Amino acid sequence: MSRNIIAILRGVRPDEVLEIAQTIADSGINQIEVPMNSPDVFDSIQLLHDEMKDFISVGAGTVTNIDQVKILEEIGIDFIVSPNFDPEVVAATKQASMMSYPGVITPTECFSALKYGADGLKFFPATLLGEANLIALKAVLPENVPLYMVGGVGPENFSSWFEAGATGFGIGSGIYKAGDNSISVARKSKLIVQSYDEANK
Repeated sequence: MSRNIIAILRGVRPDEVLEIAQTIADSGINQIEVPMNSPDVFDSIQLLHDEMKDFISVGAGTVTNIDQVKILEEIGIDFIVSPNFDPEVVAATKQASMMSYPGVITPTECFSALKYGADGLKFFPATLLGEANLIALKAVLPENVPLYMVGGVGPENFSSWFEAGATGFGIGSGIYKAGDNSISVARKSKLIVQSYDEANK
């Protein structure tokens, strides 16, 4: 089963990234991103790409400039996520044949991001948007655009977000916090997958 969940490993180190990512993949989540504000981030992303690209989608998060995009293009990852909408970052990402998920909140940001080629929209922080506002936005957004909720989303509210029109979620501290071991990550991943599947019936 393919689940529209992106596991965000903010703070993960290169010496632990493969074990943590394998634990998450084993739970049934096959999209994993490492944010730019993680230690030795390009080393971690390179390891994920080299060792796990055949069975997970490897991404980078908190990407805010085209210099980062260029390095990530050389590594050959699958997708780039940003906390904001930057036309240059979206354009560079698409020119590099990677999926682009910029961060948005307002209708103007949504339509501008899509105009520049974004493959989907990351609503961040989702708590600022709220389910009621997503329902209103869905009425005017093009159909079939992937809408990922990030920030304050998890097992306790998957159902209400799905009902509002969300198509996926980015989960950060709810699945991994810097210093977590694989046992803790396995426990949280299992709960997230179970809750997601129940909410998405």
